[in-house]
Amino acid sequence: MELKQFRVIRPYLNSLVSKCAFLIIIALILRAICLSRFSAIEQSNLFNRPTWSPKPESLKTKFLEVPQIIWGLNNQKIALARACLTAKMMNRTLLMPSLSASLFYKEVDLLKPISFDKVFQFEKFNSLCNGVVQLARYSEVFNITNVFELQKGSGRKWTVDKDLMQLRQKNLYDGYEIVRVVGKNPFLWHDHWPVKDYAKVFECLVLVEEISREASKVVSKIREIGSNINSKLKHVPYAAVHMRIEKDWMIHCKKLEQRLNVSEICSSKEQIMERVGNIFGLKTPIVVYLAVADDLLEDDSIMAGWADGLVPFEKKKLGVLGIYEKHPYLIRSAIDYEVCLRSDVFVGNSFSTFSSLVVLDRTQKMVTMGDKKRCGIEDVRWPSYAYNTEGESKGSPRPWGANMSDLSLRAISYGSNHISCR
Repeated sequence: MELKQFRVIRPYLNSLVSKCAFLIIIALILRAICLSRFSAIEQSNLFNRPTWSPKPESLKTKFLEVPQIIWGLNNQKIALARACLTAKMMNRTLLMPSLSASLFYKEVDLLKPISFDKVFQFEKFNSLCNGVVQLARYSEVFNITNVFELQKGSGRKWTVDKDLMQLRQKNLYDGYEIVRVVGKNPFLWHDHWPVKDYAKVFECLVLVEEISREASKVVSKIREIGSNINSKLKHVPYAAVHMRIEKDWMIHCKKLEQRLNVSEICSSKEQIMERVGNIFGLKTPIVVYLAVADDLLEDDSIMAGWADGLVPFEKKKLGVLGIYEKHPYLIRSAIDYEVCLRSDVFVGNSFSTFSSLVVLDRTQKMVTMGDKKRCGIEDVRWPSYAYNTEGESKGSPRPWGANMSDLSLRAISYGSNHISCR
């Protein structure tokens, strides 16, 4: 009976086993297909996954290295801009240069180096100058030994054209990661760029917060005194006079007058006072901040003799001498520069690099703001004057604005009495 029943059931069992086997085989085939596809996807992801690899030689950043930048603050700023524009011309990134905290004209070995980022904001510079030029730290250099030394020429035989040709000979140094310029500091390099290119680089030079705060303290003190004089004014204006009568300047300007056969370079204390007092439309009473190098000043009577309504203050009388004394020369000059830059009226000497760059900065600010007029105290946002050159009215200073269309920075680097408010 049982055998008979098994024979009846057997066909069904065989059918069931066959079906199960078939299903198992199908499952194994599907599994193999899925694993194959998954493996292919994984392999694709592996190749597409970002991995570090050395940059191809053609994609590596290439750098320009320049000598330590020396001399006065504004000569250093011009040298820095010139180095930046040289790097741009060579399609290279400028390695963050070393500035000079102290001021020695001849004893170069005694210069105290100070890093760029101790004076100006490194990241801010690269942000503002993006697309123009960039700075890099030495830690970004891939191969510090891959260096080509480029000797900058000097002397009368080394012309502007020769200098330009040297910078364009990329086949000589293009294979090197670093081009190291060997020679005198960049302030003495030949000039190949228009004023507007320099102005753009100067716009990127933003003082570090510490120095900016020190300048703000001085400006606040000036305006505080001014508010006591003009208590009804919401905005208390002040004038800044870059008073160049120090002993080193007087020696320099006398020699310059003789060499150039020009009389409008040096100005006495009395002439400066007279011309500032004759600025047409200057609303008085007003505080006049005297920006002067105290250490080199031999005349201690600069506070006396000013016209009625002009209330002069220098660092000591203003009570801010301590702010300056705790800093090296370069920082002191940077603070004074900022105080002059922020002034409502600025008066300087057109043969002074300091004065010339203040006026350039003020002119560039007006260009950025879309101001059309740059002459006249009533219609101009930040009027400037040159006390060493006489204006249209006898005894008045000539209105001054930087010539932004000039094809060279020479007039600003070395001074000129051919100024206007263009």
